[in-house]
Amino acid sequence: MPTHALVAIVTILALILYIFMLMRVGRARAKYNVPAPAISGNEDFERVFRVQANTLESLPVFLAVLWLSAVYWSDYIAAGLGLVWIIGRILYMTGYSKAAASRSTGFLIQAAATMVLLVGALIRVVWIAFQAGI
Repeated sequence: MPTHALVAIVTILALILYIFMLMRVGRARAKYNVPAPAISGNEDFERVFRVQANTLESLPVFLAVLWLSAVYWSDYIAAGLGLVWIIGRILYMTGYSKAAASRSTGFLIQAAATMVLLVGALIRVVWIAFQAGI
């Protein structure tokens, strides 16, 4: 039985990245004087906040297709694409933090990784179901 250790490591790295983004929001609140629960009032803060919020919005889909791909497709491919997603998220974070218009490259990289994971998992699950006569 496969252990999926590589995908577990990628999952942990993705969660560490998200926690780092949470801490950046806390620091930005203090730096730009945006007390909780406010999420607006300073454009620099708003970009830091949107990076974290958008990552939170995409994380469930990414983790689901990452693990489905690992189980039904390949641990190695899923882990590799998971690392691509993380790199895309880092590029998204650094680009968006500078200017909203600079977020596109990172966003496209992580979105492409998510779509490949999704399509790969879907094809494998349908193929296995077809072979089983379901």
